[in-house]
Amino acid sequence: MAENSAPEAAPAKKGKLKLIILITVGLILAIALSVAGTLWFLGGGLPGMGDDTETEEEVAGETFSPTVYLEIEKALVTTVQGEGRQRYAQAYVALGATDPQALTAAKLHLPLIRSQLVMVLGSSGFIELQTPEGRQGLAETMLATVNEVLEQEGEPGVNQVLFRNFVVQ
Repeated sequence: MAENSAPEAAPAKKGKLKLIILITVGLILAIALSVAGTLWFLGGGLPGMGDDTETEEEVAGETFSPTVYLEIEKALVTTVQGEGRQRYAQAYVALGATDPQALTAAKLHLPLIRSQLVMVLGSSGFIELQTPEGRQGLAETMLATVNEVLEQEGEPGVNQVLFRNFVVQ
């Protein structure tokens, strides 16, 4: 009764190999699903699967427009009242705008703008002009004055009034 036991041993090895392959594939699948779920949960979406909201047209529409400046060559000089005496104020001013048409309009109406800016500077107090906050307030008032003049003439406004040099004595 000699029976051959070799055929029974071979199927047992084949079953173990299948089991190892199935466990490995299952483990890889679990890791891949875990990574994909984490990416989706964190809001990043899956790489290559996301719906990009920005198109080329939107990116092209967001062009950078630099600020262009117009320097008023002559200084604004006037007297200001301070401590019972007459004091002098001198300011070199530049206008800044992102629209070149606004600066072209400002150049065209420069005599009127200079006149209004001298009036604003002359109505300021000496003590006020000595503080940084006072000079910042003066710049804001000058910006409103320039834009008011340009608006009256039907032109676009400027964005900034900058002091290139400022002296009170």
